[in-house]
Amino acid sequence: MEIRAIAARVLARLADHRGSLGENLQPHRQSPEYGLLQEICYGVCRHHETLVFLLGQLLDRQLRERDSDLKYLLLSALYQLRELAVPDYAVIDLTVTAAGQLRKQWSKPLVNAVLRNYQRGRADLDERLAQQPEVILLDHPAWLTDAIRADWPEDWQSILKRNNFRPPMSLRVNRLKSSREEAMRALRRDGLDCEPGELAQSSVYLEKPRPVSEIPGFADGLLSVQDEASQLVPELLGPEPGARLLDACAAPGGKTCHLLEFQPEADLCLALDRNANRIEMIRENLSRLGLDAGIAVADAADPDAWWDGNGFDRILLDAPCSATGVIRRHPDIKLLLRESDVAGHCDAQFRLLKALWQCLKPGGRLLYTTCSVLRRENEEVVCRFLAETRETKTHAKTVPITADWGIECGHGKQLLPGGANGPDGFYFCLLEKG
Repeated sequence: MEIRAIAARVLARLADHRGSLGENLQPHRQSPEYGLLQEICYGVCRHHETLVFLLGQLLDRQLRERDSDLKYLLLSALYQLRELAVPDYAVIDLTVTAAGQLRKQWSKPLVNAVLRNYQRGRADLDERLAQQPEVILLDHPAWLTDAIRADWPEDWQSILKRNNFRPPMSLRVNRLKSSREEAMRALRRDGLDCEPGELAQSSVYLEKPRPVSEIPGFADGLLSVQDEASQLVPELLGPEPGARLLDACAAPGGKTCHLLEFQPEADLCLALDRNANRIEMIRENLSRLGLDAGIAVADAADPDAWWDGNGFDRILLDAPCSATGVIRRHPDIKLLLRESDVAGHCDAQFRLLKALWQCLKPGGRLLYTTCSVLRRENEEVVCRFLAETRETKTHAKTVPITADWGIECGHGKQLLPGGANGPDGFYFCLLEKG
């Protein structure tokens, strides 16, 4: 099947909330044209509002709901015409062919006409596009644009623009095996240009992303792929020798491994995740790095099912969230996330905090993090939790984060999405048990 027909079907499934982009692309990873398929699908998600506007200008009437695959075939073609170095004639001819493969022979003349009209009228269409509201120009759903503007009135446009950037490839140096300087010299010897991160001492940015199989030292456990924001976790938690550590929502295991690299003399590190399939990713990462941790398939919100009653000195709760801080890596969030989902995330985050608090030793510390930029999921959840524990013997108090990065919040610190070489959007709040 023509790769453009596959892209149309993948995107139509996504728009119907039938799995994430990664899940829908997985069956096609062995295709010789997988790179193009991925580029088209990610590009359509990244520029969805713009492309939908342009298609609306080119159609006399809306397509039927049952023709969602045809809609996404046309959006895919417009993305290619606007953004990719594929000859226009090839895009048009192959898209017409793909329409037939979608069993929509009737649509071939329509597809041809729409794309040729775009070619002829592109300058006029771009002028019309430039007059549209920012919700279209910045390519985010209206509700999400409004939420980010309300939370970050000085930064919202920058956040949305950076969400549309292609993400950098950030590596974590295993400082048990190598210094950052040594690792960077090795990368450069192999022709990979790189720069040190500004926030985490273990972080390195590649100038151009590479498959991990092409990164010297990856297979040997000298390097891992991890966003720079996540690499700040161990230093904030500050585990000491002999500490008992818990990574409560651990898959795929990057933070678990980094905690062990940071504090190899920990007495125990337990990695939990309720997704059995993702647990295997933790095992693979630990094995590659030569590290050892306890692993359990369990819901962190239900300690009775997994906890033996022995308290932990340090707990990391990287809570499930809207992932609005990592849209540049996962642009399908724009299509998948609904406003009503956020309240459910907040309730789940609060339940996890309450459940895990009983597992923390008195004087112990819990680091609450999310990859969200929405205050509802971040400091508002923490405020609610602080209020609930205020009158108890095991009350929670926030520990100031004195690092010179991020934005100071009422409780904790927020990193907003970075630029070409910069971290994802990430929230941190360190809590200590009274």
